[in-house]
Amino acid sequence: METFFKTHNYLLEHDVPLVRRGLMDEINWDDRLIGIKGTRGVGKTTFLLDYAREFFGVGNKSCLYINLNHFYFTERTLIDFADEFRSKGGSVLLIDQVFKYPDWSKELRYCYDHFQDLKIVFSGSSVMRLKEENPDLSGKVVSYNLRGLSFREYLNLMAGSNFQPYTLDQIRENQKEITKEITQVVKPMAHFQDYLHHGFYPFFLEKRNFSENLLKTMNMTLEVDVFYLKQMEQSYLPKLRKLLYLLAVSAPCTPNVSQLSKEIQTSRATVMNYIKYLADARLVNMLYPEGEEFPKKPSKVYMYNSNLLYPIRPSTVKAQSVRETFFYNQLQKDHKINAATNNAQFLVDGIYNFKVEEHVKGKINPLYTYAIDKAEVDEPNMIPLWLLGFLY
Repeated sequence: METFFKTHNYLLEHDVPLVRRGLMDEINWDDRLIGIKGTRGVGKTTFLLDYAREFFGVGNKSCLYINLNHFYFTERTLIDFADEFRSKGGSVLLIDQVFKYPDWSKELRYCYDHFQDLKIVFSGSSVMRLKEENPDLSGKVVSYNLRGLSFREYLNLMAGSNFQPYTLDQIRENQKEITKEITQVVKPMAHFQDYLHHGFYPFFLEKRNFSENLLKTMNMTLEVDVFYLKQMEQSYLPKLRKLLYLLAVSAPCTPNVSQLSKEIQTSRATVMNYIKYLADARLVNMLYPEGEEFPKKPSKVYMYNSNLLYPIRPSTVKAQSVRETFFYNQLQKDHKINAATNNAQFLVDGIYNFKVEEHVKGKINPLYTYAIDKAEVDEPNMIPLWLLGFLY
């Protein structure tokens, strides 16, 4: 136990956060079983440590971070460890890499039922379906999704600012005033292209080649998260990788399922299942008309965030693809995004038709809201595209 406390304190002292994540204030920390899901690279481990640092501090033995990937847990059960921890005064156990541990959901349920003086916060892959696929935790766990950095969080980090998020209604109604407040402090467009290229994943701060690191993260997501949690056969992994490549080089695209099935030599149904796996892994987004959903074919497939467009074939990345991908990614956290039924690209919350463009082409349509990729816009139904990165 002391070894784990030493590691815990070392991490709190050395893994110092550079930006405070907004999710910290969205979670109800009074719940006794909390799951933090997210794709690889978005900072789940750092988030757990940030919570320990902010709410408990270094040296406080009532809170402990552990990684279930540790060899120690090959011979010691999580239940026994949690029981010993609470017997020594522990009250909050932070568990990383939970899905690597056999029967993790059953043991978490046991701890929930029998150790009512213990709170457990655990992290896991975005591929996990905590409630649908784990009946042991149904009605017990409260899950949250930790996303990559928003443009607001990235800007605060790079410019040393402290901007707070806005709602979509606030932005739509007061974009001119909000834009002025922000641009008086910092020039967002000076940072926007960098964010689109590498700002979503916090590991851009590491002294490694970002593209190579992101490719490694994408492969690890397929080879570990999807492969392990979806219980795929090893022989099918190259097909999944090729499908991701084909989608990435043409995204956003309307998938030709018949052609894709020929390309990766599998059935149409398997292609659709694989696209769903990629969406669960936060590697792609599927855009549907209002009222439709999987297993129907999506209207379009987007990469999950704009950073993912660059590592595979950077020479083919189109600016318009980047704009639309950014829009979808930043709005999907709190809004329902569907394919529009007219010349707009997106229908938001079943109400707003959004056109995402570099600049307005032709006459302005008052039925649309325009997300324009430039620093300042003056029309009431126009919004600077970068400002939609302030939604979280």
